[in-house]
Amino acid sequence: MSSLLPYTDTIISYTIAAVALPLVASLINFCLPVKSKLAGWVSTLAILLGCVFSAMVFAAVWDQQPQHVQTMWFTIGTTKIFAGILLNNLSVMMLLLVSLIALPVHIYSTAYMKYDDRYSRYFTYLSFFCFSMLGLVVVDSLVLFYAFWELVGFSSYLLIGFWFTKDKAVQANKKAFIMNRIGDIGLLSAIIILFAKFHTFDIATLFISDNLVFKSVIHDGLWISASGQIPAVWQYVACIGVFMAVAAKSAQFPLHTWLPDAMEGPTSVSALIHAATMVAAGVFLLGRVYPLFTDSELTVLAVIGCFTAFMAATIALTQNDLKRVLAYSTISQLGYMILAMGVGAYGSSLFHLATHAFFKCLLFLVAGVVIHEMQHIKEENDLDIDPQNIQYMGGLRKKLPLTFIVAVVGSLALIGIPLTSGYLSKDGILIQAFEWSEGRSAWLKLIPAGALFTSWLTAFYVSRLIVKVFFGEFRLLKKYPEIKLHISDGGWQYRVPLILLAVCSLFPLFSLNPFFYEKAWLFESLKPAEFMARENIYHTIIPIGVNILSVFVIYAAYAIYVKQNTFSFPQTGFFYRLSYNQWYLDKIYRKAIVKPILGLGKTCFWFDRNVIDGLIHLIERTSRMVASLTAWSDKHIVDGFLHLMAALVQSIGNFARKFQNGKVQYYLYSMLLIVLVLFILKILI
Repeated sequence: MSSLLPYTDTIISYTIAAVALPLVASLINFCLPVKSKLAGWVSTLAILLGCVFSAMVFAAVWDQQPQHVQTMWFTIGTTKIFAGILLNNLSVMMLLLVSLIALPVHIYSTAYMKYDDRYSRYFTYLSFFCFSMLGLVVVDSLVLFYAFWELVGFSSYLLIGFWFTKDKAVQANKKAFIMNRIGDIGLLSAIIILFAKFHTFDIATLFISDNLVFKSVIHDGLWISASGQIPAVWQYVACIGVFMAVAAKSAQFPLHTWLPDAMEGPTSVSALIHAATMVAAGVFLLGRVYPLFTDSELTVLAVIGCFTAFMAATIALTQNDLKRVLAYSTISQLGYMILAMGVGAYGSSLFHLATHAFFKCLLFLVAGVVIHEMQHIKEENDLDIDPQNIQYMGGLRKKLPLTFIVAVVGSLALIGIPLTSGYLSKDGILIQAFEWSEGRSAWLKLIPAGALFTSWLTAFYVSRLIVKVFFGEFRLLKKYPEIKLHISDGGWQYRVPLILLAVCSLFPLFSLNPFFYEKAWLFESLKPAEFMARENIYHTIIPIGVNILSVFVIYAAYAIYVKQNTFSFPQTGFFYRLSYNQWYLDKIYRKAIVKPILGLGKTCFWFDRNVIDGLIHLIERTSRMVASLTAWSDKHIVDGFLHLMAALVQSIGNFARKFQNGKVQYYLYSMLLIVLVLFILKILI
């Protein structure tokens, strides 16, 4: 137990309160009537108080010595398992970030879910989701970490499938649950290996204070540390296990396909999942166990992160579902974070995680407003349309002015235009990626080049989304000229969260200098000790080059989709089909994995039904026949013999009874007869 700050007990109490309040709200809401509107405000008040406590913890711990308080939980043999709270820059940043993102989502949800038949159940799940994520970021034990990791997955399963009467929602939450179980197997394997190697589950001992993992080395095929040595292959297995967990939770190739389908849940849930909870958990895990990875393993992370970012960006180019475009955008931005971790830009990765949380949450809440109003048009005019299809939209900036303004702010932050927080964090990743590639092979130089090209793809698909939704003419009105339009930005429960998140998506929250990411207070506290700022030309040419070309890309998207006076992209070619069909990965998985597994399942079922059950039924019928034969034998042979013996004894008894009549002369005759018989027998023999 360490007490490095003067008010450790108070800080720990505030941390526990911040984590426990959403759980208390969840339990209260569980007891309320299913349509009770009180549930929304119970959850909102809990997360508001949690924000206050989180801010107090953040202010006390940020840039100070880590706080670590633990107590013994249980003992297995001679192994003592401890449970406690670990507060350092990473954990308090996530504690505050999750609370800050959850607050506007809760406020927004009170209006967005107002007419849902399971209103209180929604907030029960939402509060439990927040509790799970908040617990995940502060626990100090890998055992507890895994428990909360599972709770995050379980609560997301509940929320993705919240509208369980829709078959797509049911399929989506099953897909998310199954794919995350693959990652969970990897994480569990890594935890077991780490415990077997270092004999502790304590995160501080492994990665922070004692840093046992960092001090271990791989030499001559052995993983060597003060606690002993084991074959180095186990270190590789542990890293693969951690990556599987990261890939599943943070939707990285090849375990990314669940995230776009998760859009079947309420849009407010999507905002929370994509901003600071579930998908952030994978990057947070990587930040926690970062010393476990060697340089070569980090390079593999960089390659996968770069490929995921590029692949998801190309898919987002052609999607017409509003939320699906944002989902692939999230996958792409998470790819940037993994790439940053791989090239050693630890601080930039976490910086981008923080900035991305605000503008991505903002964009999803904007999508929620747009979809809500399109749904209203659909129901009011009895139309058969998909309210999420951007092909039906256009010109909505006139009807939804506030939504349009904040959408532009969020989009500029996502593209990485100056004066936004996204510019600061994304440029940091690009610059450090190019610095990392210096002196490396030509193949590895493709990583920063791919990241740079992906940033321009991002500018295009985001601009396409904005212009198709908010610019031009309302295309649905062209198709149905007689429809009535009664739409607006909504009440204060919509407006306040949007404005708050838009403000947080600008540079002042993170830095007073809007152009140099090195000056951001968050980056300065998370950057590695050996970081040297602005030491080469990359710090100048990359921001200028990226943003100048991004402006041209934005204008090109506007010209193509609004002015329509330039070329349009063919929608029949190979690359279009590849993008529109999401690189055919879902189809490949269905044919190569799902169908064979289902076929194996059917084969096993047939084998179980016809062979195993048939054998059991044969044994059962044989047993019954043997039993029947045994019963007949018992009844007719054994019992018959017994009955025969009984009848014989009875006959002998009846015969003998005749000699017992009380007359002496008969006894004398009998004795004489017996003597004669014996005499005759004696003579004959």
